[in-house]
Amino acid sequence: MYETVTAPVHPPADAESPFPLREEPDEHAPPRAWWRRKAGLIAQWALVLGGLAALPLYRDELPDFGATWTAASHADPGWLTMVVLAVAGSMGAFARLQRRLLRVGGLRMPLRRAFAITYAGNALSTTLPAGPAVSVVYTFRQFRRGGASAQLATAVILAGGVITTTAYTLIALLALLADPHARGFALLGLAVPLTLGVLLVPALRWRPLRALITAPLRRAYRAALAHPRIAPYAERLAGVRDVLRPTGRDWAALMALALLNWVFDILALLSAAHAVGIDVDPNGVALAYFAAQAAGSLLPLLPGGLGAVEGSMAASLVAFGATLSPAAAAVGLYRLVSYWCVVAVGWIAWAALHEGPRVPARVKAGLAGAGRLIMDGMSAVAFPYAAAPLHTPAEAPRP
Repeated sequence: MYETVTAPVHPPADAESPFPLREEPDEHAPPRAWWRRKAGLIAQWALVLGGLAALPLYRDELPDFGATWTAASHADPGWLTMVVLAVAGSMGAFARLQRRLLRVGGLRMPLRRAFAITYAGNALSTTLPAGPAVSVVYTFRQFRRGGASAQLATAVILAGGVITTTAYTLIALLALLADPHARGFALLGLAVPLTLGVLLVPALRWRPLRALITAPLRRAYRAALAHPRIAPYAERLAGVRDVLRPTGRDWAALMALALLNWVFDILALLSAAHAVGIDVDPNGVALAYFAAQAAGSLLPLLPGGLGAVEGSMAASLVAFGATLSPAAAAVGLYRLVSYWCVVAVGWIAWAALHEGPRVPARVKAGLAGAGRLIMDGMSAVAFPYAAAPLHTPAEAPRP
């Protein structure tokens, strides 16, 4: 389906992981009790069951199910279409960002495959225990099978994370600065890093001070090189800057795609709010979005932030003037598309990309056809500029 360069199709597991693997278990060590092995899962389900048990205590504060269903079922079809398009645009922006990074590193990946890896990685990250770690390893291996070297795959994952986090922080700060009530806290939070930057940037031009500040990093790097298991990964991380050399045009495109990744997702929530008749300004929706993201990260009751995200997002919309039942309907419609539909597409993409024996050939062929159709549709609506042809030779690495 796609051309490869020199990467093996099924490389050894130790060479595949972008991070060091755990040490081999000691055969003579006594086995841990089952409840210790499953402690994280037990704690997670204890929180979920505790939350469900507490629901009757807050019955009067919960949205009315009938009113919520009425608001959702009478949602405006035009705005619902905008929700779908915005979610597709958000996922498409991240897929194109990773594809652009691979191209900077000298590898052309078909757009369809880049979309499939993005959706599959998202499904793994948001539905499995320890999903983010599983998603990183899966994405790394898919990049390797697509022809990327181990250093390039590592560099793309790290650079993509840094760029999207930077864009996330920038949009969140702009949303806080635009809100009169939060502007003071935002300016206070910005004052410290800006002051340090103003003081440190000129000071780092003085070589002795620069050597003093970077000395701990150099010692840590030497210690990593001395460790036989960590040394290959330390060398790979150190070589990241030599693998990716973006031009000014590349940086502009990468930052624009990272910003669009978040802006489209916020637009999806805004469209869901308008679909049920909630009149809230875009900045309020942005603040509700970021509050929900923070709640999902700090209190992950279930994978994907289920429970925490919905509750925080609905409460934030109510704080910005919405009534409870329409707010719950808006959040439900948004999450139906941005989480459940995206996860379903992701697992179809995973099955289409999967090369192992777990999926029967007939089932895999059908899923692969459905996956190709969905990916073609997603790539067509995500952005209007043309995709690369499916069979493209790898570019020569940039100097």
